[in-house]
Amino acid sequence: MKLLKTIAVTLAGICLLGIGCTGQNQGDETTQVQLKQSGSNIRVPHNERLHLSTDQKWIEQEGHQSDLIRLQWTAERAKPAIVWMDEKGKDKTAIISHDKANNPEQRDHKHISFETTMSPTGEYPNQLFTRFEIPFDTDVSEIRTHSSNFNVMSGILRVAGESGTNRDMQFSVAGEDNETTARWAIRADSSEESGDNSGADLQFVRYADDGEVVDSPLTVQRSSGHVGIGTNDPDTKLDVNGDKLRIREKYTPASSTDACSQGQMAWDEEYVYVCVTENKWKRTEISTW
Repeated sequence: MKLLKTIAVTLAGICLLGIGCTGQNQGDETTQVQLKQSGSNIRVPHNERLHLSTDQKWIEQEGHQSDLIRLQWTAERAKPAIVWMDEKGKDKTAIISHDKANNPEQRDHKHISFETTMSPTGEYPNQLFTRFEIPFDTDVSEIRTHSSNFNVMSGILRVAGESGTNRDMQFSVAGEDNETTARWAIRADSSEESGDNSGADLQFVRYADDGEVVDSPLTVQRSSGHVGIGTNDPDTKLDVNGDKLRIREKYTPASSTDACSQGQMAWDEEYVYVCVTENKWKRTEISTW
């Protein structure tokens, strides 16, 4: 039979399982609470709460006096967690931080993760699954999501950076151990912002199989709105750095007054057609040589 006893404690200046604790009521007075110990668990009575507060800074030399809750692993594959359960006592969500994976053959996890259960009718019913993870022990943290969609509702998804730096949204192919290799990027480039709406031009960047940049096949200038295909410095509304343009489908206007908008072009086996003004076509004959 599990050991069950009631402990009366004053939660003021008392260390409970290595945690500094205070109990307070609405009048900010120290209260008495009855804690129940059952086996290795210590339980706060139903609908009561622990109120932890501090006026200390996070200073390593002083022992981090502001860390009111400490969760420590004491074995390399331990997983200290904070878990939320439903009314039947089944785990539903968890926050976990740990170093090693359960399986010694897997890579070291070294992350804090936010986990929720899989579908109760799916392949892995009710299993906790990592949805969001932030690695530690790294200068640049590769934050990841798994089996999750990211929605911005009535807000902004923003990629920010200092002037003179590339700001990328990248599309990559996944490899082993969460490694990724870039294939495409949408980029606000590092061109200088010198006023007059110049700099930070929009580019579509393509990458080779090894993840190295090949080129920027499409550029839109922020200052002018000029579009460059194969050039990063377009000087007209459409600037094509190439020796051919292609209109795949042929079209023959029914007459010179057939419906059209100024600037439209078309071709067939005999003529090239240009709409010079609304509903007015002109044509020039083409021939072999």
